[in-house]
Parts: sequence; C-alpha cells; structure tokens
Amino acid sequence: MVLSELALADPILVPPIKSQGIKTKLVPWIRSVLGPRSVDRWIEPFMGTGVVGFNVSSSATVMGDSNPHLVAFYRHLRDGIVDGDIVRIHLEHEGALLASRGESHYYEVRERFNARHHPLDFLFLSRAGFNGMIRFNRSGEFNIPFCRKPERFAPAYVTKIVNQVERVRAVMTQRPFDLWVQDFEATVAEAGPDDLIYCDPPYAGRHTDYYNGWTGADEQRLSRALAATPAAFVVSTWARNRHRENDSLRTIWADFDVLEREHFYHVGARVENRGSMTEALVCSPGLLDRSGATAVRGAGE
Repeated sequence: MVLSELALADPILVPPIKSQGIKTKLVPWIRSVLGPRSVDRWIEPFMGTGVVGFNVSSSATVMGDSNPHLVAFYRHLRDGIVDGDIVRIHLEHEGALLASRGESHYYEVRERFNARHHPLDFLFLSRAGFNGMIRFNRSGEFNIPFCRKPERFAPAYVTKIVNQVERVRAVMTQRPFDLWVQDFEATVAEAGPDDLIYCDPPYAGRHTDYYNGWTGADEQRLSRALAATPAAFVVSTWARNRHRENDSLRTIWADFDVLEREHFYHVGARVENRGSMTEALVCSPGLLDRSGATAVRGAGE
C-alpha cells in the first residue's frame, strides 16, 4: 500500500475526539516529510486522537494506546457499535439536559463515566470539558472541569461531530485496522522492516498527566525501542517555546535527524502553555533522503 497518497491540498479529516496537543494543523507538514512511499503497515504506539494516521496512511494500520477509553471509543466505531446516528441521539439528549441543568449535568455524566466507562459519555465529556482537554487522575478517573458553556451542543455543533464520526468510520472500514490497549514498547515490537512507525507521545516535561504520566525514563525507553526496530519511524515532539527548550533533543534523541517548524497552540489549561511553539520531528536514519527535507542537526550533534 502507498503511504501519503492524498495531495497536500486535500482537506484534513478532523477526528471526533480532541485532546491537548492534537496534530491537526501539522498533518500537511508530516505528509510532506513522509512523501509517497510503499509500506506494509502504519503503526502508532500512541494513538491519541489518531488524527495523523487517519489523514496520512492508506495502508493496514495498527494503533495502540495506554488509555483504554480512547481505544474503546474507536473500537466501537470500527465495529459498528457506534455510528453517526447513535452519536446524534446521545449528544442531542445529553446536550438538552446540559442546557437545562447546567454544569451539574456535566458532573453527573463525568461521575457516570468514571463508574461505567461508556464510550459515548467519553465523547460527550471530551467535547464539553474545559479547553477540549483529556486528563485522568492517578485513580484513572476523568477529572477535567466543565467548559461553562451549557448551550454548547447546538444542532450545528452536533452535526459537525456526527460528520467527524462518519468520516473516521469510513477510514477505519477501508483497510485492516487493529486497535490495542498496551504499552508502547509492545506496539513498537510488532513492526517489521517494511512498516512505518509514527509516535506522538506525551511531550516530555509538558503533558505529564494525560493518562498514566510520561517521564524522562519513558522517553529513553521509547528511544531505545525505536533504535532497535527495523522499521522507519517519525516521532512528534517539541523543540522550544518562549520559556525553554526541550533538552531531550540534545541528549535522548541526539543520534537521529530532527526537523523543526513553528506552530501555534490554542489548547492548554495554563496561559503559558498557549502560544507559539517550535515543533520537532525526530526521524530514523535515511528517512529524509527521499523527502528532500534538511535536518536541523545531524546524528550526534
């Protein structure tokens, strides 16, 4: 199968689940870096929203994540348990209750989700929570506060989400699509020499409470796993913002090629996490030879 068949001007498929640091606006850059290439499978050890894989890959796909709620939601879409009609009914019902009861209903749904873990409630919370964030406490409970917009689920907004659901469902039914709840090392270990791995881990030093935390030791584990894989790979991370730099690019990722590009984020709980950031793509040796892109630093620099 050919990777990145879509033209750079093609519209971006926006997934129904949003999260902090979603790569929607970076998809064209990632497409251009990878270019058209033949791969057996597209493999993502950190599924998250899935936005890059949904837009870049036309190959058989393997996605894993440590967050069981993300995986459960997308499994429900893939398997036809949830579709656009079901989503519309749920969001219209819960949205009407939210409009009449206000934030008390949001917290009622949050409590219900933390007890029952229903994928439709997960979707509702991800779209009604503060700043579109996904965060869980150490007990595994969703703990994002209400966005304070009780009229959020207007008909046009519900239709927008329904359309996103249907577009993702179409992508997932057009090719083999495996979804697993597992540690990233297990997913990386599945890759062969003709596969391509795309990693979007929580950003070191920034997104530390996405589901079960992310530390410098985890970043080192990822680097070692990718250094050992026979597959080509790309890792999304950050290079710098106006406050500081990502030291791991000079230490943990020093032996790989790095591309940089400035990007602006609107999502973040703190004001200092909103604004311009220089994004980075860490690439396996030789991956850039076919794209014509130039790394900002070579191996070992």
